[in-house]
Amino acid sequence: MKHPLDPLSESEIANAAALVRGKGGLSSHAWFETIALHEPEKAELAQGNPPRLAFVCCYDPLTGQTWDGIADLESGLLRNWRHVAGAQARIVSDEFVMGGEVAKADPRVIAALALRGITDLTGVLIEAWSAGNFGIAEEQGERIAYCHCFLRNTAGDNPYERPIANLHPVVDLRRRIVTRVDDFGVVPLPPDGKPLRQESLRTDLKPLHITQPEGPSFTVEGNLVRWQKWQMRVGFHVRDGLILHMIGYEDEGRLRPIMHRASMAEMVVPYGDPRGGAYRRNAFDTGEYGVGQFLDSLTLGCDCLGHIHYFDAWHHDWHGKPKHIRNAICMHEEDFGILWKYSDPARGTVTVKRSRRLVISSISTIGNYVYGFFWYFYQDGTIGVEVKATGIPLGSGMAQDEPAQYGVKVAPGVEAHVHQHVFSFRFDMAVDGERNAVSEVNFAAVPMGPGNPHGNAIKVMENQLQGESDAQRNMDLASARYWRVTNPNKLNSLGDPVAYKLVPGVNALPFNHPDSAIGRRAAFMYKHFWATQYARDELYPAGWYPNLHGGGDGLPLWTAQNRSLVNENIVVWYTMNYHHLPRPEDWPVQPCIYASFHWMPSGFFDSNPALDVPSSPPASTCC
Repeated sequence: MKHPLDPLSESEIANAAALVRGKGGLSSHAWFETIALHEPEKAELAQGNPPRLAFVCCYDPLTGQTWDGIADLESGLLRNWRHVAGAQARIVSDEFVMGGEVAKADPRVIAALALRGITDLTGVLIEAWSAGNFGIAEEQGERIAYCHCFLRNTAGDNPYERPIANLHPVVDLRRRIVTRVDDFGVVPLPPDGKPLRQESLRTDLKPLHITQPEGPSFTVEGNLVRWQKWQMRVGFHVRDGLILHMIGYEDEGRLRPIMHRASMAEMVVPYGDPRGGAYRRNAFDTGEYGVGQFLDSLTLGCDCLGHIHYFDAWHHDWHGKPKHIRNAICMHEEDFGILWKYSDPARGTVTVKRSRRLVISSISTIGNYVYGFFWYFYQDGTIGVEVKATGIPLGSGMAQDEPAQYGVKVAPGVEAHVHQHVFSFRFDMAVDGERNAVSEVNFAAVPMGPGNPHGNAIKVMENQLQGESDAQRNMDLASARYWRVTNPNKLNSLGDPVAYKLVPGVNALPFNHPDSAIGRRAAFMYKHFWATQYARDELYPAGWYPNLHGGGDGLPLWTAQNRSLVNENIVVWYTMNYHHLPRPEDWPVQPCIYASFHWMPSGFFDSNPALDVPSSPPASTCC
């Protein structure tokens, strides 16, 4: 029996596609952007077993129209099927490949490559990026891809090592033609570099074995996971990738909810080079492409280590045919050092408990970059979120004797541009119930005087955020700022509302002007913290259809309503910005960089919830 929040199965995807083909009124050339679970609302879940519904989005190249609606998989009805005026569906993986092939076959592109000494096209890679929206008249209303060109190295293992500078075919993905070729001048190709896979490897690395001879501490029933008083459901979406539902913690025999839904809702990578066609490198990896469709099949001992449980995933190609991702999501537990410790010198006793955490992760390869999304659950009730970025920094060709202007020279003839990785995480909160509130906590030094004669006093200031206009905030190191989601209807033993706090980690602010093209389209990135009153269709901070959109959708539009945040169903959006100036050490492949933040109980429990964690064997007097 499937749970209402379980992702769509192979047969459900096929049935939804067939239903739309039969009743959607589209041409036979239409392709599928999304076939995914249309999630029931909390009230529907509470009432019983809601019907299995699929959200379906299609693009019809004959008309240039995007259509979406709901396929009822039980009744066979197609609900709310509509033409979404002015919207462009995401670029699907098959279309991404097709756009590059169209560009590669164009005589003007072939001639431009020949001018650069490239006549053998075997090693040429042309990537069809979403063109964005820069107000260019001839591109408005069209399904345009702006292409970037590269030449594989001799080893054939690095398609990005030799960027073909200044050459950008513009492809109409609807008509499958090149509309123009932007050529900003010939720059010599970078020389061939090091292969990624080295023949001479280190010989002093000894085996590291992680074993659990008695098996893991977690249990899995379908998509339901239980571990160390935690309980959650593991989900998947072709756009969002990994999703977690119904996250709760058992406290004194009662499962207390914390979050109803948690996901990485958008990812934007704006680049900082204004020259030639480089200014058009602004990728919405979620909203323009979809993190879920690019999930890797994970490998034991490589991507994941230890006693692993894998979750498979199903998505689809542009014809609506189901596609299987084996081992799409990895789950394991790992040691994490000391959980808590106390030494009593008077009695000569030491108590130590080791920490363990549950890790749920997925990895997506999107063009040149590889992103790992890691969710950590700790025994003390903390939830950690971490992104690991690796892959190959995006470079441009440059003359050997010129300095880098908007980045760093990482190899002869290669400049890797300064850029940012901006992630928007969405949390549908349910802190001990559906009705929550939001507050901001700041700290300040008390001026020296009669009330602070020693100059050491620190004032704590907590301000409740009344409406959505108030809840658009940025980090402040000077005040050690963080945010709390409280439940004013539930008090702890000390008489205070139970709460979880959001503790920021690595972060930055955008350098793009708010009136720039990317600034208008990704306006959410100018605030680290947003809070909104829940609305079913408000899932993505840049709106449902950011591909080629001019901007103004998503969080700025919704929060203009200034809905109340007091004792309401609250959604928190956290923006994490990793500012990246590449190094020579990031070339030819980048070691993982890390960015993270945490949700921590803040009066949610009456005391340390990990007091009952046993000592790790073998037991000793010190534990």
